[in-house]
Amino acid sequence: MPGPRVHLICNAHLDPVWQWEWEEGAAEAISTFRTAADLCEEFPGFVFCHNESILYRWVEEYEPALFRRIRRLVKRGQWHVMGGWHLQPDCNMPSGESFVRQALSGLAYFHEKFGVRPRTAINLDPFGHTQGLVQILAKCGYDSYIFCRPGQADCELPADRFRWVGYDGSEIMAHRVWHYNSPLGGAREKVERWLQTYPQDPVGIVLWGVGNHGGGPSRQDLQALTELIAEVQDHEIIHSTPEAYWAEVRSKQVEMPRVERDLNPWAVGCYTSQVRLKQKHRQLENELYALEKMAASAWLQGLMAYPGAELEEAERDLLTAEFHDILPGSSIQPVEETSLRLLDHGLELVSRAKARAFFALASGQPKATEGEVPVLVYNPHPYPVETIVECEFQLADFNWSETFTIPHVYQGNRLLPGQLEKEDGNLNLDWRKRMAFRAELKPSQMNRFDCRFEVLPARPAPPQFPDDGDTFTFRTDRLSVTINRRTGWLEEYAVDGVSHVSGPCEALVMADDEDPWGMLVHGYGNIVGKFELLNPKDSARFARVRAKTLPPVRIIEDGEVRTVVEAGFRYNHSFLLLRYKLPRHGTEIEVEARVQWAEKNRLLKLGFPVAGQELRYVGQVAYGVGELPANGDEAVAQKWTAVIADGERALTCINDGVYGSDCSPAGLRMTLLRSPAYAAHPIGDRPVVPQHRFTPRMDQGERLYHFWLNGGPVAERLAAVDREALAHNEKPMALSFFPSGQGEAPLPLVTLSDKTVQVTAVKRSQDGQALVVRLFEPTGQKRTTTLSLPALGLKQKVALGAFEIKTLRVDPKERTVTEANLLEEPL
Repeated sequence: MPGPRVHLICNAHLDPVWQWEWEEGAAEAISTFRTAADLCEEFPGFVFCHNESILYRWVEEYEPALFRRIRRLVKRGQWHVMGGWHLQPDCNMPSGESFVRQALSGLAYFHEKFGVRPRTAINLDPFGHTQGLVQILAKCGYDSYIFCRPGQADCELPADRFRWVGYDGSEIMAHRVWHYNSPLGGAREKVERWLQTYPQDPVGIVLWGVGNHGGGPSRQDLQALTELIAEVQDHEIIHSTPEAYWAEVRSKQVEMPRVERDLNPWAVGCYTSQVRLKQKHRQLENELYALEKMAASAWLQGLMAYPGAELEEAERDLLTAEFHDILPGSSIQPVEETSLRLLDHGLELVSRAKARAFFALASGQPKATEGEVPVLVYNPHPYPVETIVECEFQLADFNWSETFTIPHVYQGNRLLPGQLEKEDGNLNLDWRKRMAFRAELKPSQMNRFDCRFEVLPARPAPPQFPDDGDTFTFRTDRLSVTINRRTGWLEEYAVDGVSHVSGPCEALVMADDEDPWGMLVHGYGNIVGKFELLNPKDSARFARVRAKTLPPVRIIEDGEVRTVVEAGFRYNHSFLLLRYKLPRHGTEIEVEARVQWAEKNRLLKLGFPVAGQELRYVGQVAYGVGELPANGDEAVAQKWTAVIADGERALTCINDGVYGSDCSPAGLRMTLLRSPAYAAHPIGDRPVVPQHRFTPRMDQGERLYHFWLNGGPVAERLAAVDREALAHNEKPMALSFFPSGQGEAPLPLVTLSDKTVQVTAVKRSQDGQALVVRLFEPTGQKRTTTLSLPALGLKQKVALGAFEIKTLRVDPKERTVTEANLLEEPL
């Protein structure tokens, strides 16, 4: 067997943004790449490695001559494209589908521009790594992974080099390397230190190069390494690539333990910092993937051209905002502002294309009957969605009289449960209407409803509590919810006679500090205060009504669909408005939280005490369900989490843009926001922020959150929650629209026969030749479903393993269905 060999991987870790804005990041990318190209040409044996297509795009656009030099060096084997993603994203919070797009976008670019496809994925700087990445990487053609964080103190592994096993049983090789960079002039010392630490390792890897703000290789370091290579006799030291390192690991049959877990935690504060970015990121994910489903249906049925250019540009906005110093909230305030602008740009592109798709899919809807107002709702999901639809519209004209118009919603000739609620505007006139009505939306198609009108002699009086008791209990045949009118808190939530929340829910203020990463902690458990119910006078001041007092707990909506209870609270200089939305049908309640925050070095949690002795905590992660800590440590999850009580029942909590939470014997606590300083990095005992001046803090002002709670038997809840979460996030689009009556109604695009399997993506393939349908099994059990494509007259039985992602490529001309990898290539 050949002797020990050390692979030197020269890179220049270059954050596109962090303590600087993107323009400076682009300037540094050009400078770093130019220096690297110079040194590649000066040192014939030297190989420079770099990933992240966003940086190459900048060089291609802003210095084309340098880009041409890099292409020549790639052909010569001196410049190695590694990793292959758009950039190094946060590796916990993006959805599984967003991780697929990171690879799909970056690999397509590198294949087009350089004719290469990396086999080792690189995420050196992200702050933790979901186990769901394993299957995604394997099905994108990767066989290996290199990362740095978290270290052994935070994430104990049996070895730094191991076989990483995914939720579905997929495997890749992985290596936690020493830090990704080296100080200027310090590359030789880093290699020497490695040789002293691992003298018996048959194959090693050392990353070097000045990093964070670029830099990469230097002449000084290359000269020192050249001398070291000549001096060392017992190891062969070579300039190399990640793929070459792993090839030697395989050829020498190096033993590696198996690791079946996520690679967390580190920097748990990043699950919450700069929460506006997290909410906006989730919104763009939702809108983008919902639009793809709608646009694919309209395109395939000849109703509109597929908006490929807009989708690609909006997707790139999303992928950029997932950068590991943007989405985690560890950048400076100007980066927060430009990233919000970036996400809004993507949302605007999606909004325009989505409207185009909606109007196209309204083809064939009959004209409205005189005196009626139609409401069209497109359900993008391949399964029926039972929901409360909310939609606003105008009456034909102003009504200046004292009479008041009440709409009633019909589906065909069937009257649906509905109620008139407060519209978004504040024009005190009988003109603008907002209806909330319960309906079951047919899958993957437009649903038609019509509003007919009744005129009352006067506007109905605002709703009131039925009595003056200390508590208000809302009951249906299945649901019981108790709200304490003296404290404002929900005290019990029970389904079918079984209590799931028992004890007052509370808004808890936790001790925190200036560090946006939270790099020195694993959780936030020190309660320093609680929000308290406003008194009637302060309640009136907070609402800014004319009366001197206003009950701090009040019913604001009540009808045959739901009752909405509103309560106002205060802590120090901050306010909280909760709305409990309690349905007449079903068991899911919504809790809306509007926070006006003015605290510093504090963190806010909304707590739900869970009834049970033994609690287990799980949550949605990227294409999987993760086991989360139940000891009060901060956890990261995506659209939903679930507390399993005594192994029998589960309380599920769906959110629309919150990623941090904790679970302990005290119950479930969702983390809403925190107020550290921007990009404030602890360094020893030094003050984190200047002590002689004001320093801005994060998330000051108003933030809005929605949570949907549901309880039931464990198997029932976990089989249903993934679809429920997707329906709340990729919300069916409702719009009052008067169709022309022309054209033919399109057929549903995609439906599934079962009640659990997800369709996470429906889109036109990147090559424009096929329809791509991606399915996912979300419960860890083997399942079979029938995929129907009515618009193409196709049916396909699909078997999925536990947590399996399966991608199907549908040829609309040949009417064939072929299994593909995540890069949309037939298997």
